Amino acid sequence: MGTFVISKRFSGDYKFEFTSRKGKTIFTSSAYELRMDCEADAEYLRSVLENCSYVKFKTSKGKFFFRVVIDDKVVAVSRKYSTELMVQKGINEIVKYGSKAEILDFANNDFVFED
Repeated sequence: MGTFVISKRFSGDYKFEFTSRKGKTIFTSSAYELRMDCEADAEYLRSVLENCSYVKFKTSKGKFFFRVVIDDKVVAVSRKYSTELMVQKGINEIVKYGSKAEILDFANNDFVFED
């Protein structure tokens, strides 16, 4: 089962990523100034993943990726894949597991481990 992970960028903006069952990032969202907007869009995207458009692209260097589009707005961009088949597998995993994915919030980075 995949997971939505909310975190903070170095610029201070928030983002969410969808990670696969194996822990690899499949796509990353656009930047959000407010954490609550990031959380709300992650929740919304999770509820409509089966109905999103997935537009595939090929880079000039021969890598493949896709964009997640809702109502003509790009909400996330995938990582780069070496083959078009791998892109389709990434999309299939999103459609299959995305609606059941949990949302984890690591934006505060309040990790404390005892020595």
